[in-house]
Parts: sequence; C-alpha cells; structure tokens
Amino acid sequence: MIKPAAIIAVLALSLTACAAPKFFDAPVSVPIAEKEKEQALQLKPRAFSTLQGWNNDDQRGALRAFLISCERIKKMPAGKSITGSATIPGGTAADWAPACAAAEKIDGANRAQAKQFFEIWFIPYLVTDQSVDGGSGQGLFTGYFEPELNGAIEQGGAYQTPLYARPPDLISASLGSFDDDFAGATIWGRVENGKLKPYASRSAIENGTSGVSLKPLAWVADPVEAFFLHVQGSGRVRLADGSVMRLGFAGKNGLKYRSIGRLLIDRGEISSDRLTMDSIAQWVRKNPEKGRRLIQENPSFVFFRSLTGPGPIGAQGVALTPGRSLAVDRRYLPLGAPLWLETVHPLDKSSAFNRLMVAQDSGGAIKGVVRGDIFFGAGADARAMAGNMKRHGKYFILLPTSLLAP
Repeated sequence: MIKPAAIIAVLALSLTACAAPKFFDAPVSVPIAEKEKEQALQLKPRAFSTLQGWNNDDQRGALRAFLISCERIKKMPAGKSITGSATIPGGTAADWAPACAAAEKIDGANRAQAKQFFEIWFIPYLVTDQSVDGGSGQGLFTGYFEPELNGAIEQGGAYQTPLYARPPDLISASLGSFDDDFAGATIWGRVENGKLKPYASRSAIENGTSGVSLKPLAWVADPVEAFFLHVQGSGRVRLADGSVMRLGFAGKNGLKYRSIGRLLIDRGEISSDRLTMDSIAQWVRKNPEKGRRLIQENPSFVFFRSLTGPGPIGAQGVALTPGRSLAVDRRYLPLGAPLWLETVHPLDKSSAFNRLMVAQDSGGAIKGVVRGDIFFGAGADARAMAGNMKRHGKYFILLPTSLLAP
C-alpha cells in the first residue's frame, strides 16, 4: 500500500513543472486507511418502521435535495463508484440510476408520495463505528450556516479585514486518485524548491509575514465574524448599495484546523456547557488582543471565490438545501446518499430533531464515522440553530435496493 509520505513525494515531483492549478443483509465491514485502521465502519440493516419519527417527517425537502445530487451522479460514468473508492459503501452511478430516474418522475410529489419513494427504493442501515461506540451508532452532530457580514469591495473606513481569493500558486490534490485507501482526502499546499509544502499559516497571513501575494475579494468590518466565515466556509457580504456578494469555499492552506472553542475550555475561560458561537465572539471582543492571538492559534486559513446562482456550494459540487444538507466525513460515507438523522433539537433539549437529510458536503472539522454537520441556511435563526447545535445522536444511511443484487 502506498503510504501518505510516498504519495506526497510523488506529488511534489509531478507538480514542480505545473503552472497555476485549474476543484446487504448482513453487516458490511469497510477497510480504511492504515492511519485510521482502529476505526471499523459497519452498516446494520434496519426497517423504516424502526426509525424514530420517520412517519412524522416531511420527506419532500429531502427528495428535492436528493434530486439535486442526482444531477451530479447522472454525469458520472455508469461503472464509476460514486465515492471514487471501492472501499467506501455506496456502489456505482449505475446502482443509483433507477432511484434517480424514479425521483425525477415524482418531482413535485405530495408528502405521502415522497415518503413512499424512499421506502420503495432504499434500505436504511445503521452506521456504526465498532471501535468507538461499541455498535450503538452514537456520534456527534453540529451545525453550520451561511453568515452575512457588512463589507465593501475596497478597503476603507471600518472595512479593514480582507477576505482573500484563492492564490494562483495554491495546489490541491485528491489522495484517492493515488490510492483508494485515501479516498475523500485532499491535501493543499504550494511547491517550494521542488517540494510540496503547506501554504502560509493564518498568523503569517494576518500579520503580513507570509511572503505570498494575496488578492482581497472584499473587506469586512468585523474580524471575529470574518473568522467565523472561515469556519463556515461560505457566506454573504452585504455592500453599502444593498447588493450582496456571495462567497464560496475555494481552497485552504493545508494546515490542520484547531478549535479555538476547545482552547477556551481547556484554559478555563469558558465552561463547556456555556460554549457557543456567541460566547466565543463575546470573549474575543472583550479581550481584543488576546482574542486576536487566540484566533491565530488556529493555523488553518480559507480562501474564497465569488458565486452566482444558487448556493452555497457543498463538497459534492451542488447547492446546499437548508435543513436538509449534511456534511459528513467522505472517507467513510458517499456524497449524495440520503441519511436519516436522529438527534436532539439545538434550542430545546427536550425535543427530538429527527429528519431525512442528504450528504452533500464535508469539512475539515468533520472527522469520524458517525459525525455530521447540519446546514441550517442563512439569517439570524440559522445562526442561532447552528451556534447551539452540539448534540449526540445517530444516523442511518439509505442505500439503493439495487445494491442487494448479485
């Protein structure tokens, strides 16, 4: 098996001449990368009647999101794995074609028809990590949203924090193209003296010591909200004339994400039961210099691109649907697959949050077999939901019945 170090060495050699880059009826055990071999993904078949709240959900929202993913799947060669790897459950584009064709025929279905569609064309499987949850399927679910910041195209006045475009020398490489064991993993960096290295760190970029040339797409007034925009990966900038610039993820510097919320907890600044997006923002604004240094302790840095049309765009390359799109770890689960989620409401611990979603995104902090990030949309309500979403729960992947065929 090719080791990561060997892959990176091959990449470095091959990129030196490059110009700027041009984005079952029994439990199924899935082999994964050696680095993660202690984790054992298993899928356990279940009946729809055992899914808590299944009869109460309005599956029309998930059906619309699934149809968006189908457009992507339909463009793939029939025999190609939808995950890019034979080691990740999901089958080929041909396995999904009948379900996608059936979904198109009932586009605009009523609530009962949407529910029946999933029951006819799919089988739910409980997703578990044997090494972590003992087969219970319990994991962590968080939320994200599309922030909106006040800003300007030109620097001036209150607008002093830049949001940068992807630099032309930023390289991205999908490791799954070299070894199936690393499907879903991408590395980012730049070629320096014939070697592929991570891009400049957040502190180097923000302090002006990076030595790289960056182009601002927009300037915003609040550095704390700009940081949260990096964490979310996409957002909106409202300009003085009332127009809105939509920004989407275009790349990152390749350095590991470090949670500043976790740092505040470890240092006794905020208790774990009080940690929310708002409590982090309040602490940083109350301690501006310490807050600036805290933010820079997360070395990961995100670059953006201007978007037109529907958005934001997830890792599958499709527009996300508020309340129905889920970010997952694509090393274990296929993008485009429906997932039945059972967790707790972010604003009411006494209420269940059970609904059908579609895996359409991924994220640097979304790591693990049972780990999900719910996209809540834009606006104040979405921010409140996302900022308070940190609940345990489980999910079931819905795989096409055609995957049971020999």
